[in-house]
Amino acid sequence: MTPLYDRDGWIWQDGEWLAWREATTHLLSHTLHYGMGCFEGVRAYAGEGGTHLFRAAEHTRRLLDSAHALDMPLAWDAADLLEAQRECVRRNDLANAYLKPTVYFGAEGMGLRAKGLTTHVMIAAWDLGDYLDPCAAQIGLRALTSSWARHHVNISLCRAKTNGHYVNSILALNTAVKAGFDETIMLDPEGYVAEASAANVFLLRDGVLHTPEITSCLQGITRDSVITLARRELGLEVRERRITRDELYTAEEAFVTGTAAEILPLRELDGRRIGVRGADALKPLEAIEARSVTARLQGLYRQLARGKLEGYDAWLTATAQGT
Repeated sequence: MTPLYDRDGWIWQDGEWLAWREATTHLLSHTLHYGMGCFEGVRAYAGEGGTHLFRAAEHTRRLLDSAHALDMPLAWDAADLLEAQRECVRRNDLANAYLKPTVYFGAEGMGLRAKGLTTHVMIAAWDLGDYLDPCAAQIGLRALTSSWARHHVNISLCRAKTNGHYVNSILALNTAVKAGFDETIMLDPEGYVAEASAANVFLLRDGVLHTPEITSCLQGITRDSVITLARRELGLEVRERRITRDELYTAEEAFVTGTAAEILPLRELDGRRIGVRGADALKPLEAIEARSVTARLQGLYRQLARGKLEGYDAWLTATAQGT
């Protein structure tokens, strides 16, 4: 696979367009050493009316909120950043794309007390391809409850999508993958389910959809989209509350959500099969999906993100000029 740094294309940085291979930063950049920065993951999809960004306004607002919470002053407002994302897709001639707007400190100083640091913003876009093996979206993931706890709300800024937070995610995910699992479920400091390594968690029980309340986990935009779809399109009750890991063991269905992952079912946690999908091919997959809420939400989300579901135009931002 071609390294990400070795490709044709353009990257936006502080209002200028840099050739992809020349888009570099100094080795003493403060964020590289201390993790003080924030980012977003935004998807662009090819639709019937052309390529559009999905919920880019919400992602951009969260980026600005994260920077503000981290006390990183920006010279660019939401309109500037939204237009830069649109142009990034156009300049790189992408029909489907993953965009990564990132805010970071420059190399004016080193140390925790560094003064006069410049805040930079960059936006790159590329074709993400399949986030995981496509069959994972059907058969589901095998997950392991992590021994690494999610952050306490008073240890860091849990609402901010901060660069440094993802050390916690990587440690947890690598432990699970090395043990032969696909994903990990992380608990908060009190032992309740928080989220997956980089995705929110849902479970279905007795016709009600449950998801952890927003405390130590990120307030996911895909999470919000799924809650809206479940209530508006399927008429489901959705409860945001504290959840214990054994509730996932005994759920009828469970799944994780994220911008890159979209919606992925869980079929197993800690060796316990979850619902009918965890019955390990005892029934044909078609029979499982015919009555699966997860499969229905997957289908609705695919339509929604690709501009094929009526009533959600406000969540789509066309990338074409003049729109």
